[in-house]
Amino acid sequence: MEEISFNDLPKVMSQVLDKVEGLEKALNGLKDELGSKRNHGDGNGHIPMTIDEACEFLRMKKSTMYYNLEHGNIPGIRRGKKYILFKDELIHWLEGGRTNSDAAMSAEEFNASIMDSQKRKPKIFKL
Repeated sequence: MEEISFNDLPKVMSQVLDKVEGLEKALNGLKDELGSKRNHGDGNGHIPMTIDEACEFLRMKKSTMYYNLEHGNIPGIRRGKKYILFKDELIHWLEGGRTNSDAAMSAEEFNASIMDSQKRKPKIFKL
C-alpha cells in the first residue's frame, strides 16, 4: 500500500465513497432478488414460513396458531423449538375447510337431519 498524504485525502475519500455506493447497490440488488424469490417461491408455492408470517397470512392470533399446531389441526413441522409452515400446505388446509354451497340441503332434508339427531323422545302432553 502506498502512503496517503494530506493532499491526496479528498481523492481517496471519493474513491472510498464510490466503493461504498457500489457495495450498497450490490446489496440492494441481492435483497431485491431474494425478496422476489421469497414471494414467488420455486414455482409450486412450497415456501417456508415462520409462525409470525403464517399468522399474518392466515390473519390468526399467535396463541390460536400454536393451539392448532399442537393439536394437529394445522399442517406444520416442528424443528427444535420452532415451527416451519409451508404456504401451499396452508392454502390447501384453508380450502379443505370450505363448505360447498352447491350441496346445500333443502328444508325437508334439514328438518329430517334435526329430527334424526334428537336423542330422546319428546313428551306428549294430553289435555
